[in-house]
Amino acid sequence: MASANFFPYSVNSLVRLIVQFPLFAYIVGFLEDFVIGIMRTGPIPKHIALIMDGNRTYAKNHRLPLKDGHFAGANALVKVLEVCYKVGIDQVTIYAFSLENFNRSKEEVDTLFGMLRDKLKLISENEESYARYNKVRIKVIGNRSFIPDDILKDLEYIEQITKEKSSRKTLHVCFPYTARDEITHSIKSIVQKRVLGEIESQDDITAATIEENFYFGKDVYPLDILVRTSGHTRLSDFMLWQCNEGCTIEFPDVLWPDFGFLCIVSVLFKWSYYKTIQLEEEAIQGKKPNLKEVIPPVLLHELPSPPPAASVSRK
Repeated sequence: MASANFFPYSVNSLVRLIVQFPLFAYIVGFLEDFVIGIMRTGPIPKHIALIMDGNRTYAKNHRLPLKDGHFAGANALVKVLEVCYKVGIDQVTIYAFSLENFNRSKEEVDTLFGMLRDKLKLISENEESYARYNKVRIKVIGNRSFIPDDILKDLEYIEQITKEKSSRKTLHVCFPYTARDEITHSIKSIVQKRVLGEIESQDDITAATIEENFYFGKDVYPLDILVRTSGHTRLSDFMLWQCNEGCTIEFPDVLWPDFGFLCIVSVLFKWSYYKTIQLEEEAIQGKKPNLKEVIPPVLLHELPSPPPAASVSRK
């Protein structure tokens, strides 16, 4: 009878060994680039937003310190950003810190502030870093009065060194942010401009005026896709104005640190599929599709612009 210890390696050990093998990494990278190449031949969203929920639960499930859960989430973000920008998405917005998060313990708040600052510095601090090599502009979106001076100084420096006029890729970091605070900020700004005479009449105040005075400013595309991980079906006061029209909202039941290549690709494929159907229906009805100019290198010079699925009205 064969000994139970005849095969010295467990299945998990073999999987780890295979994954660490260089050839395996090469094959996976080749397959990922192949999938991305296919996606770039179809409709591509211009703007996607991410509510990165599940770091705390991930840490609890794996019996890790809370900071390790946030660290795993930060690593997941880098991988997702790489896919988004390779596909050709111009703008990505992340919900890095809500004003409501100040209700958490001081230790966790300090950890989140420091980790965000350090991670952004890591991807932007030198010419060969990810953001500067790929010409990704980093913009902090939110109420800066809540950010400690030392953290704010570093964040503003990161904004400055990644500001490239030739770049159309942007990472919006909402920190600290809530939609209600943003709308309040916009109203206050409009009132101030009205008092100063920059806005001559109240009749000149429109929905577009409100949008132009958001933290995002004028140079932001309409939101095409909003993703919230962990399976929770709520928006947590994030981009409530921006996702009200022409936006697909996805709630994948996956913790953010586990949200990898297959997860983000499935979301983008789904959007592209329904967008293709929409464009075909518009072509049958004799409507001229609105095409977007694509940043090289890409497979096509022009690709259809957002937004998503089924019946969608545009302004």
